[in-house]
Amino acid sequence: MGQLVLDPLIHIPVELAKLPISGLAADYPDGHLIHEHQHVRAQFLYAVQGVMVIDAQEGRWVVPPSRGVWLQPGRPHTVRMRGQVKMRTIFVDEDAAPGLPARNCVLDVSPLLRELILEASRIPLVYAQDSRDGRLMRLLLDELRELPVLPFHLPWPEEPRLLLVCRHLEASPDDDRDADAWARQLAMSVKTFHRLFRRHTGISFGQWRQFARLLGSLEGLAAGEPVVQVALQHGYASQSAYAAVFRRYFGVTPREFYRSKDSAGDAV
Repeated sequence: MGQLVLDPLIHIPVELAKLPISGLAADYPDGHLIHEHQHVRAQFLYAVQGVMVIDAQEGRWVVPPSRGVWLQPGRPHTVRMRGQVKMRTIFVDEDAAPGLPARNCVLDVSPLLRELILEASRIPLVYAQDSRDGRLMRLLLDELRELPVLPFHLPWPEEPRLLLVCRHLEASPDDDRDADAWARQLAMSVKTFHRLFRRHTGISFGQWRQFARLLGSLEGLAAGEPVVQVALQHGYASQSAYAAVFRRYFGVTPREFYRSKDSAGDAV
């Protein structure tokens, strides 16, 4: 089982490991923030329990249980914990990662990959590559290559005015002002607002706000907040309206998501 880790230097031995694939287990309390840092190796972050919120210059990834995030080396990022987080991380040398994603992304975690990650996090940093441990690590990489990329990424616009709007809506997801109102506040036409927003994020303003609300709501669910409270805080008129949108995006209801989070926490 992972030890409660607050030491920001915990990753250094894994970063310096001589073998191409290494695992690390660490548990964190709710609200813990790992400040901006970067790694010389690619990494796959997976939370057996709790939700991880990863922020980088290009956007945000909200990672619930049964999902993991693949991060390229040399990418500055922060990690914030919602709920008690049991993090299991796989570090991979670039030379050992052909066929793995060429960009930062969230991947679905199959039951097989979940068990491989849990076992890999127990393997010491030194192991024989032709041993059972070495074969397990190679199988883990093979499984990573087969997983679908999921839309759990919220892009941040580089345009300063739009970034201010997005940061505000992140902090106040129940703000219902539409594109017309924001365009007026920014002293531009609504047509220009929509054009700039899509150019800088790749999606429409309405899609961005809807997804920002949904991803933000995952944090509340991870913290154990009542579903109706999460729904109202994130701009939905009712719990049923929230549940319908949630199911359309994630394939389960908020209550089902919460139950899956609890059952995932039984792992060591």
